[in-house]
Amino acid sequence: MRARKLAGRPEAVAEQMNSRRVVAAVALGALCGLAWAASFRAVMSEFAGRGSTVSWLDTFAAILLPGVIVGGLLGWAHTIRLTGGRRGWRWLGAAPALFAIAPMLLPDGLMVFVTQGLGGGGVAVALLAIGGGFAISGRGRLWARIACGVISSLLIVGVTLTTFDIAGARLAVTEARGVWVALLTFSLLTLLALAGSIPFRPVIEAHPADDDRVAAPEPRDETR
Repeated sequence: MRARKLAGRPEAVAEQMNSRRVVAAVALGALCGLAWAASFRAVMSEFAGRGSTVSWLDTFAAILLPGVIVGGLLGWAHTIRLTGGRRGWRWLGAAPALFAIAPMLLPDGLMVFVTQGLGGGGVAVALLAIGGGFAISGRGRLWARIACGVISSLLIVGVTLTTFDIAGARLAVTEARGVWVALLTFSLLTLLALAGSIPFRPVIEAHPADDDRVAAPEPRDETR
């Protein structure tokens, strides 16, 4: 009965199909975010070595949950980008900041960050994701993208090379395990920067003549 009602209303059918695409994109983004966060948690375990522990709060609330939320928001940004954008949607580019904020929301998290510097890794991850995403987006002033690209690249390389120092001989550059962890770190951080570029990229619209998707010209207002 519902399908029969929608059959005579093309706008309703299109709206329903668009809603399904949004849900699918958000769900896929959330799944990818979960996989990314779980993989990065494995990297952190390698850094910590035998002292690594897994807890409900630190692991699930501070790492995995933010990964799911960030992935879902970037998936939503993807669907908005493919439908011409909307006012304020560029703010979704700040989604990776949750990787820096979430650990500080834990009990004494902010105090530990201020006094001991613990949690600085989350800040670095957030900065390279946002800055790197903007740098490779193809939008914005060239000098700003170059500056963000240089800073993000240095952060990615710096975190990767830290692999060979942080755990001593176990993850040395001469050890297969050390090279593996370094490559996993580099690939995960680079992938995050690529995903972070979605909200900064030019919007895409269907061409009215042949329904081909083309990059749409955007107004000067960068908040669109």
